[in-house]
Amino acid sequence: MKLTVCLLVLLLGVDYVHQVSGATHSWKAYFTSTTGLSEFPEFVALNELDNEEMAYFDSKTNRFVIKQSWMAGALGKDYEEQQSNALKAHAQHFKTNVRVAMERFNQTQGVHTFQSMHGCMWDDKSQAVNGFSQYGYDGEDFVTLDLENQRYIATTPQSTITKQKWDNDRYLVEGEKNFYLHTCIEWLKKYVQYGSSTLERKVHPEVTLLQKGSGVVCHATGFYPDGVMITLKRDGEEMQDVDVGETLPNEDGTFQKRAVLTVSPEMKKGQYTCEVAHKSGPPTFKTLIVEDGNILGIIIGCVAAAAVVIGVIVAIVMMKKKGYKKAEQSDSESDHSNGARA
Repeated sequence: MKLTVCLLVLLLGVDYVHQVSGATHSWKAYFTSTTGLSEFPEFVALNELDNEEMAYFDSKTNRFVIKQSWMAGALGKDYEEQQSNALKAHAQHFKTNVRVAMERFNQTQGVHTFQSMHGCMWDDKSQAVNGFSQYGYDGEDFVTLDLENQRYIATTPQSTITKQKWDNDRYLVEGEKNFYLHTCIEWLKKYVQYGSSTLERKVHPEVTLLQKGSGVVCHATGFYPDGVMITLKRDGEEMQDVDVGETLPNEDGTFQKRAVLTVSPEMKKGQYTCEVAHKSGPPTFKTLIVEDGNILGIIIGCVAAAAVVIGVIVAIVMMKKKGYKKAEQSDSESDHSNGARA
């Protein structure tokens, strides 16, 4: 059942190249094998560099497809074919994993999955390194590598047999340690070097703030890298009960994230401010005013520079006067609407 070090070496690539400075970098490989799902590929593999997809393979297309433009030139024209051939063979290996796991759990049919995640991490400032290897069955942990103590941890009675078998293979355990703390790290540094034009770019987020239903929603999108902090305030006071969603990928390789503040009707009135902090530059602020449950207008939408935020109030209050004709009232309402959108 064990994923071989040789396969991981194939997934990683070629020679070592000196690294560029960044932060904490990671390389991860994910493998999933399923049974009982006719429309879903029996085997899927993908790998990531600093949480950005590098390549993808599935048993329906039998093709290893690179997702980063720098990979083709850096890794050679035969790289995709080599990976495709390696993963075709590994798809059969993982089908065996599912069958063995089903036997351990006394299962003969149904929908089941066997998954693994492997990789390494490197801090280019402290030079600290680490590696990890985890296996799961039907969404639950199965076996995990304890790299520091050079042993495997079984998380279910059914996985104890696997743990004992792997622990008794000292060549395997030593090989895992050498791979994750040395070979994998060398490849990670190489990938960071090759992909520096992508990994080191910084794209500032686009931010919107609006009222939606019973909540105030701040949405940041188009930013890179993926680290971002969203803060919501009401009348200058930071709100604590904010539902901050996960950071999600966009199709162009950038990311998006949103935060939602749910407020009761009696608490809606006030000035709401969203601050989005990202390493690409000064924070971005968006502010809206809610009066009697209605948005009067977004009044601030700018990037803070030197801690100076310029607010532009966009709200026109129309007063109805006695003696106006219906047509004149209609014109006034139309002007109010146009002003609120300005």
